Amino acid sequence: MKEFIPYFYEALIQKGVSTTIATYLNILIWISILCVLLVVIDQIIKKILLSLFRRYASKSKNKLDDYLVKNKTFDYLAHIIPLSVSTWAIPYIFSAFPTTVHYLTITLEVLGIFLSIWIVRSLLRAIKDFLKSLTSFKDKPIESYVQVFMIFVWTLGMILAFSIITGKSIWTFLTALGAMSAVILLIFKDTILGFVASIQVAVNDTVRIGDWITMEKYGADGDVIEINLSSVKVQNFDKTITTIPTYHLTSESFRNWRGMLNAGGRRIKRALLIKTSSIHFLSDEAVDKLQQITLITKYLQQAQLHIRTYNEQHHIEKSTLINGRNLSNMGVFRKYVEIYLEQHPSINSDMTIMSRQLAPTAQGIPLEIYAFSNDKVWKNYEHILADIFDHLLAAIPYFELEVYELNFDPAK
Repeated sequence: MKEFIPYFYEALIQKGVSTTIATYLNILIWISILCVLLVVIDQIIKKILLSLFRRYASKSKNKLDDYLVKNKTFDYLAHIIPLSVSTWAIPYIFSAFPTTVHYLTITLEVLGIFLSIWIVRSLLRAIKDFLKSLTSFKDKPIESYVQVFMIFVWTLGMILAFSIITGKSIWTFLTALGAMSAVILLIFKDTILGFVASIQVAVNDTVRIGDWITMEKYGADGDVIEINLSSVKVQNFDKTITTIPTYHLTSESFRNWRGMLNAGGRRIKRALLIKTSSIHFLSDEAVDKLQQITLITKYLQQAQLHIRTYNEQHHIEKSTLINGRNLSNMGVFRKYVEIYLEQHPSINSDMTIMSRQLAPTAQGIPLEIYAFSNDKVWKNYEHILADIFDHLLAAIPYFELEVYELNFDPAK
């Protein structure tokens, strides 16, 4: 254990330096040499490893090696050899101080544990980035599983480190952890809930990265950009970020628009309020006038034929318009809306198309339009919706109908 000591020690003694000072200077010189040597070894190994692996990565079609380089996995691996050299050299340099050797050895062993954790961490990050680059894993909460695994790694690393520092068995710490389980559960409550929620979210496929979700309680209305152990990040449409605790996605209700995005269209569900006093039966002259509207010409002809046949068969006296069967301007307009939507190029004709009358309100009769647009992009959807209702609002006067408007007279 004294191979390093004689050379500088004896040279210093020959120079007239006292034994004590010579001993300390000898150690200081060897420490300086060791530090320089470690830096050189670390840099050489790092460059060799990185250059070799980059050369391999450039020829390989697999992207995993690129992510290993990106996350500095080989930089951390390169530190293993300098750490091993230090562990070997310390007993020789400090051979005159056994206690110092003991404490330095413990320090290096603890550093080795933390270096191992860092290597595992960088490796997991590389795997995570690689999996997220694959289409089949792009919308999966991989971040949550990486965080859970890292919690176990850190816990094991800390137990090993304390075991080395204190010189006690690992089972001693595990027994202590068992006794403190209630406190641990309290401290890691959110983490445990988040872990369970992450598994439920993944297994039940309730939320994926990229889904558009709405959760009014947290003001979230946008795309999910990240799912991790503790939270889900939602980028709202105004580009703000809302953070929701992961376990709230399983304990509370929220709206996921994925079904709409995967379906053949985006729903249109909006009503026009028709003024009640403008609704009336149509005379034959009014029906003839409406037949000039191409979309409902055929419908009106068939409807009039059926109505006349019915009234004649039942000997209905038609001097009063209310008698027998009649067409109303509201009913004809409702049919016009339906035909208009069925022929609209931006409406999916394979999905439900309906124009229905809802229960009367104090503001009039709601005429609801229910259909699905072909284009699900928000901006395009709004344009389609506006174009449809622009047309219908302009068409209402042709049917002698009026839209309800609240008239406010400030003088009253």
